Amino acid sequence: MSSPTAFPDASASASKPAGDRLAVVGGGITGLAAAQAAARDGWRVTLLEADTRAGGKLALGAVAGVQVDLGAESLRARRPEGTGLAREVGLGEDVVHPATTAAGIYSRGELHPLPGGQIMGVPGDLRALAASGLLNAAALARVRADRLLPRTPVEGDVAVGEYVAKRLGREVVDRVVEPLLGGVYAGHADRLSLAATVPQLAALAAAGTSLANGVRDLLMTRSASDAGTATPVFAGIRGGVGRLPSAVAEDARGHGADVRIGTGVRTLIKTSGGWRLELSDGTALDVHAVLLAVPAPEAARLLSGHAETAVRQLGGIEYASMAVITLAFPAAALGPEGLPGSGFLVPPVDGRTIKAATFSTAKWPWMAHAAGNLVILRTSLGRHGEERDLDRDDEDLVKAALSDLGEVITMAAAPVDAHVQRWMSALPQYAVGHLDRVAAIRAALPAGIAVAGAAYDGVGIPACIASARNAFDTIKEGREQP
Repeated sequence: MSSPTAFPDASASASKPAGDRLAVVGGGITGLAAAQAAARDGWRVTLLEADTRAGGKLALGAVAGVQVDLGAESLRARRPEGTGLAREVGLGEDVVHPATTAAGIYSRGELHPLPGGQIMGVPGDLRALAASGLLNAAALARVRADRLLPRTPVEGDVAVGEYVAKRLGREVVDRVVEPLLGGVYAGHADRLSLAATVPQLAALAAAGTSLANGVRDLLMTRSASDAGTATPVFAGIRGGVGRLPSAVAEDARGHGADVRIGTGVRTLIKTSGGWRLELSDGTALDVHAVLLAVPAPEAARLLSGHAETAVRQLGGIEYASMAVITLAFPAAALGPEGLPGSGFLVPPVDGRTIKAATFSTAKWPWMAHAAGNLVILRTSLGRHGEERDLDRDDEDLVKAALSDLGEVITMAAAPVDAHVQRWMSALPQYAVGHLDRVAAIRAALPAGIAVAGAAYDGVGIPACIASARNAFDTIKEGREQP
């Protein structure tokens, strides 16, 4: 092994000494955002990504010659971190918004409009829920009974599905909450934490009173605070959200960061002045601090021998695998009625293979322009504990997706191209007690180590960026302590 890079031990300084050195392990959007923030703050940053490319689950590909996102294709615009980072790295003029957000839910063999006036499927507007046709009369009566039920006291965390079913009945969980929540986490409402996945409802659960009234009041408050603003809920990037990682990497490099692709970390070793990283290329790197922006199992491996409590807690975070199937059709093949809105979700209770479909060229004008006489659609499948479909070959997965799509839209011809992207162990599951688990992990970390990413603070792009910046702030504050 070659000699490690030497640096002065500045651990006794009362403020951040010039040349503080940080290693960021992991080159997904979390690691890239952390490296960029640190480099802009004047730190000597080395980002290490074991894969042959940076970006993680943000990736671009081509289907029928059209550039498409193979992973996430939008970000939440009402959180400033995602669009803000895009603007910081020169993509501000390419931030765009969907042409339509009229989504549906395909349930019991019919396409229903996604009801308005809800938070992650939990209704606050019962008239909108009734108008959607998703629930029968008995299920709607059960939802209305919520306003008459006695208190349902909740102590601590609880599963989303368990609590919502107690207040509103099982049908609203199965037909509305489950497809929305599963679309984000690829998990199950009866296992996912209310406090971690829908935190705005946790206070309502603690109060234990009418859930529907509480959601209605939350939405009214939000509407009043949003008055006069025109910020759409979602945003994308012209050419694909997958453009963001390379732009962030280049910005980090422009501020002095060393971004190394194809270089993993074998071992972390504590030193008198910080940490030594033994790398996959046989070299070593000495730094003052390490920010781990990798999935929980990899963080646990690197922390083994240094923080056993954190290792145990990290081992309790499970992951779901999923696949995205992107299809290109001649526009004429979809019939004169075109596509119904931006796409649809599918309740798992209906037993279909796909869990969602996005009509990409209807949703994103830039893609419609690029596609010309083609229509681009994408479907997703796979839920936690139900990844058996991912073992099927690509041809079978495409056939299954086409079969489910064919129940909703007219397809008079076969696709001219298809792409199957598997994302194995991609989405962390926020089980009941997740927030306590994360707090325990962070409390057990040794000095000079921080963790960030989708496993901790939210799975969306803005949440990962915020997690990265908060982790860097924690490291910086630790270095500034006398």
